[in-house]
Amino acid sequence: MAGFRALSTVDVIRVAIKSYLQPSSQDSPDLSQLDQICWSSSVSFSEEDIKDVELVHLLLVSAENIGSQQYDRASKLLDKCDHFSSTTGNSVQRMIHHFSKALRERLNRETGRIISKEVKGEEIMKLILNPQEQMGSSNHAFIACYKQVPFYQATLFAGIQAIIENVAAAKRIHIIDLAIRTGTHWMVLMQALSTRQECPLELLKITMVGVTSNQKLEETGKRLVYFAETLNLPFSFKIGMLADLQDLKEDIFEINEGEVIAVYSPALLSYIATQRDRLETLITVLTNINPCVMVVTEVEANHHLQTFEERFFEALFHYSAAFDCLEVCMPRCDTNRTIFEEICTGLDWWKLSSAHHPCFKQNW
Repeated sequence: MAGFRALSTVDVIRVAIKSYLQPSSQDSPDLSQLDQICWSSSVSFSEEDIKDVELVHLLLVSAENIGSQQYDRASKLLDKCDHFSSTTGNSVQRMIHHFSKALRERLNRETGRIISKEVKGEEIMKLILNPQEQMGSSNHAFIACYKQVPFYQATLFAGIQAIIENVAAAKRIHIIDLAIRTGTHWMVLMQALSTRQECPLELLKITMVGVTSNQKLEETGKRLVYFAETLNLPFSFKIGMLADLQDLKEDIFEINEGEVIAVYSPALLSYIATQRDRLETLITVLTNINPCVMVVTEVEANHHLQTFEERFFEALFHYSAAFDCLEVCMPRCDTNRTIFEEICTGLDWWKLSSAHHPCFKQNW
């Protein structure tokens, strides 16, 4: 079939999953029922639409075969996924490339080709709290995506606005950032605070939680200090060092009398949701310091469902929406987009399919 592409990435995933769940569907999707699956008989599906549905179906069957320990068959299907997907193709092909890579790692773990070692608390903290340590020189890619993708900006400004509204009457403000990354989001807050007339600011303090004092974190602090100076804003920056989240205590933040506290958590809770000790420690400390507001910008995706099949479907829908957005906002040839997709899928796949997830060993 020729014609314009009728299906978004989300639609492709929906069609592929519905077709896959039909009893008549085995190694390939039943494309004769595509119209009924899409709730319309008037849509003209392009050849690209059909190939994308077939590609997702291949991935689903691969995952099922891994779950049923049919490893040789799964490996051959993943070879096909790798052949028809790429990091430079359309949004479906790009997404399937990363999922196929992750399934291959799961297959290799289960077959003993790679040894699954225990992830230590320090390594988890590096992954979650200081993702820039895993990113290398890719901070530029994150900044580029934040500038070009609207929903990142909307999330950022909504969170900053919530803090501004809750600290409107405070003269001494203490921000606790649980994953500061580049720190550019706090420049927006600084600009807003520098224009306050009725309640002049005495001090803005930002404390970030880190696991190792490295050059990137220190550069972030220096950049924020310099920006505050250009606004003539009283400012201090501190890194609270930890080896593990279980070591977190209130005194690491050096909270002084009269400070109004706000907590910013862009990406943490979903990563530790299955780590009860760390989650309880964090909640206890945050309760004790009694912030006036806590901003959580987690994406609404339930990656902690009971079975791997449920988590896998949830992740497919989550990433299909994200890759659709990137497809609209950034060119396929943009290197920053490619780097951003690689890092984000890599970090989130850790919590979806890691051998340390409590449901990892459950079959499909």
